[in-house]
Amino acid sequence: MTLRKFLICLMVILSGCTYEPTTKKISSDEKILYSSLGFAFIYDEIFYNQKIISKKINNDNISILHSSLKKNTPIKIFNPQNEITLETKVTKIASYPKIFNVVISKKAAELLELDPDNPYVEILEVKKNKTFIAKKSNIFDEEKKVAVNVPVNDVQMDDISNNKSTTKSLIVEKNNYIILISDFYYLDSANNLKNKLEQETKIGNFVVKKINDNQFRLYAGPYENFNALKSTYISLNHLGFDDLNIYNN
Repeated sequence: MTLRKFLICLMVILSGCTYEPTTKKISSDEKILYSSLGFAFIYDEIFYNQKIISKKINNDNISILHSSLKKNTPIKIFNPQNEITLETKVTKIASYPKIFNVVISKKAAELLELDPDNPYVEILEVKKNKTFIAKKSNIFDEEKKVAVNVPVNDVQMDDISNNKSTTKSLIVEKNNYIILISDFYYLDSANNLKNKLEQETKIGNFVVKKINDNQFRLYAGPYENFNALKSTYISLNHLGFDDLNIYNN
């Protein structure tokens, strides 16, 4: 057979074949694992009694509540300030104010040596395995790289001093925080809501600030740390104010 005839036969054979691209199935082990940077809500039974937290836990144990991760999901809680990591599991799924990314017991907070005024943590979901044991440990070098590279998603803060609008992580040094409620076109509208909020919450640190002739800003604060603004934020949530922004003033 000549080369030309061979090539013609080969083309005929190939033309009758259909190409099926190979697809790689993603196993359950390759799913995207949960990660989050934000503030921990250190549990106190008074918050459960006030229905701020929907589930009850034991403060003497390492107990964790999360809003989306299922019970017994293995996680690591990392304290960036001292590089302590607590390996544990989600105790229960629960609801709590959106400003927090996790609820932890006082025992867990003590092991992490969290600053109660600014309890900033990173939550990392861990692949399930049969030998997982809750323990306290120093974070490994590879885990440090992960902690540095995980983007800040939910917990962000705008610096509005001198009308700047740069955004940065709330892991920053202690500053004066404010809770922005709303901007108004009319001064009377801002003052009316301010008076109503003071009556409803019994909190006296609501402020109306003139930005320009047609913009008046209503906010609560300032607060010297995150923990100080917590009760005001929760009170505003109860009145229907959701997803309020926290700013570094």
